[in-house]
Amino acid sequence: MEHHGSIAPESSEDIGARIYALAARLYPICRSITGNGVRETLGIVSETVPLERHEVATGTAAFDWTIPKEWNVRSASIRDSAGRTVLDFADNNLHVLNYSVPFSGVVTLDELKRHVHTLPDQPGLIPYRTSYYVENWGFCMAHDSLAALSEGDYRVEIDAELKPGHLSYGEYLHCGTTDREFLLSAHICHPSLANDNCSGLALLATIAAGLRSRRTRYSYRFLFAPGTIGALAWLSRNEDKVGRIDHGLVVSCVGDGGGPTYKRSRRGNAFIDRAMAHVLGRGHDAAKLVDFSPYGYDERQFCSPGFDLPVGLFQRSAFGTFPQYHTSADDLDFIRPEHLAASHRIVMEAIAIVEGDWTPLSLCPKGEPQLGRRGLYAALGGDKATGLSALGLLWVLNLADGENSLLAMAERSGLAFGELAAAAELLRAHGLVTDAADPGRP
Repeated sequence: MEHHGSIAPESSEDIGARIYALAARLYPICRSITGNGVRETLGIVSETVPLERHEVATGTAAFDWTIPKEWNVRSASIRDSAGRTVLDFADNNLHVLNYSVPFSGVVTLDELKRHVHTLPDQPGLIPYRTSYYVENWGFCMAHDSLAALSEGDYRVEIDAELKPGHLSYGEYLHCGTTDREFLLSAHICHPSLANDNCSGLALLATIAAGLRSRRTRYSYRFLFAPGTIGALAWLSRNEDKVGRIDHGLVVSCVGDGGGPTYKRSRRGNAFIDRAMAHVLGRGHDAAKLVDFSPYGYDERQFCSPGFDLPVGLFQRSAFGTFPQYHTSADDLDFIRPEHLAASHRIVMEAIAIVEGDWTPLSLCPKGEPQLGRRGLYAALGGDKATGLSALGLLWVLNLADGENSLLAMAERSGLAFGELAAAAELLRAHGLVTDAADPGRP
């Protein structure tokens, strides 16, 4: 990637702080798979990177699925017989069952309990629950709070609306010198859950904004869409474009201190799988690489057999493995700027590999070229900051048979991709290797 201008690189601390600040702005919004919360979220993201926004009407087919009714909620509460408020949606937007139908009435405690979701094993936390495709009314509350309710009647009010409308999603395309694409996707449907997925939305918006000032080989498509139905809607409307996608990452849960974790694409050995394995294999002792499974986020849709796109899932702690997952404990104290900055660095390192990979071909293949008389050893200068080493030069020369790309060389040698890329450029500048795909390239 080439940078335009002479602005000094932003520090990791500053990047982390910016991502966290954006996640904090997104956190209070009540989102779902449709509705005004999604639109408000896209509006905020658009302040960081210009989004093309789309509205897909209720009833529109998306393969085997249909765009549902649009849901919006204005207020909700539970009051006891004395008029005391025991639950208020205004205090936490997890309190209402996501996609709850409107309801107003007086119910007994037993009836109320049939419509309240709790976590008995985590009695102080509010769970996140949905009822997208089955119409029902309901609440979510801390188990301790429910257990403290006394017998009697309760006034229930859910001021919500479920009617024909639209599903909203946004995308941004950074055009490279080719139309081959790298897809980066984050789900936009979860309400006040900081790690899942305010962190992913803020991370991708920040990466997209950073790429705008860079000249890249690949085009980068950023998709901000509701989980499952949003990805299906995008795929159903863009079947003519998916053949351009050479690499892809779904991003979620990237703000906590766990992992990092990478789930491979359905293909298992796609370039992005290898690039992420290389990045996580260096300096990330707790990193986990897991094979594809048809359970998770929107990689399931991108990797469905009719598409089988090279799209993996990047997280820190894997979804469902941390106790804060889908609870009120997934708040702004759970994510940290330093972890967001580390996630940013990981994705950018993968992008650097995608951008920088090429296949060297030796122009002096018989025996080892004499590096000393060309001043190449002196060029190393003993400065590790150059990213160069004599071993890197020797590995590139030895594997430059026109069959091994730089990533393949990194995998075989155990050296960092960046070190081999720097060595290959030095050798190319001295006329010792050329690009196998374009031998005439200087």
